[in-house]
Amino acid sequence: MSNWYVAVDGKSIGPFSTAQVLSGLASGQYTAATLVWRDGFADWQPIGEVGELRNVEATIAPPPVSGQQAHEIDYEIFGHEMQFVEIELDPEESVVSEAGAMMYMDGAIRMETIFGDGSAASQSGGFFDKMLGAGKRLITGEGLFITMFTHTGSGKARVAFSSPYPGKIIPLDLKKYDGRIICQKDAFLCAAKGVQIGIAFQKKIGVALFGGEGFIMQQLDGDGLVFVHAGGTIVEKELAAGETLRVDTGCLVALTRSVDYDIEFVGDVKSAIFGGEGFFFATLRGPGHVWLQSLPFSRLAGRIWEAAPQAGGQDKGEGSVLGGIATLFEK
Repeated sequence: MSNWYVAVDGKSIGPFSTAQVLSGLASGQYTAATLVWRDGFADWQPIGEVGELRNVEATIAPPPVSGQQAHEIDYEIFGHEMQFVEIELDPEESVVSEAGAMMYMDGAIRMETIFGDGSAASQSGGFFDKMLGAGKRLITGEGLFITMFTHTGSGKARVAFSSPYPGKIIPLDLKKYDGRIICQKDAFLCAAKGVQIGIAFQKKIGVALFGGEGFIMQQLDGDGLVFVHAGGTIVEKELAAGETLRVDTGCLVALTRSVDYDIEFVGDVKSAIFGGEGFFFATLRGPGHVWLQSLPFSRLAGRIWEAAPQAGGQDKGEGSVLGGIATLFEK
């Protein structure tokens, strides 16, 4: 991958990948006259004169499609700390979800378990296409099957899906993010039928070994609505080209395809050992959009496990002025 440097306001910023430079050009942040340089160039050159950066649409835009591929659905999110999303379906519209996420549904909705991810290739393709869709889910740690809810009556019908632990549900329209979002492999909650639920391999060995998600994160492709869930409070960040954000590896929920994701050593062994933050954190470099969570489920589960009696945790006597003394006479 080429490492590009861009001249902005008389300063050199970078390095950037080819996709990052193209994304900045497509968004209007750069122009054809913006100067760039990489190894092998004798001097700085305008983007418009660099062959590999010239064809923006062919490089970063998703392939043209005739009309909406995914079903168009309406929704409303209820609650604050423990949210659920209610989806309104027209006749013959469908939504897919992870097993066990459904909260309630109207009588006109038919629920069925399907093999694969519910996308067009998985449903209408041959046996190999169905195995490929199911295999992608199996690699990400999910089951071979997914649940689809279809409105079989007339008028409007509703089905609701609830979050598995305290946090927020994030609605994402894939059309606004070049048809792809990369997220934690357990963040997906539900989506309009037609969205492809696949895998995204992290090619960098540092991300693979220390990123918390290994080589694999979940990749959502298509042009419909998807809903992902994250713990605690959600923070959205729009990163400019070259802007860097360092976060705890567990706090990363999702990112757009143009964001460069890497793992970086804290750099101070004393801080890593005694600071309680671990040895590594995620480095996110723009341009692109990222979603962060304040309470990763692993952190919540770890605190609960530490306080559990089988793990050596102790009852601190919350709610009693006697504290632990009140338990001395318990049988």
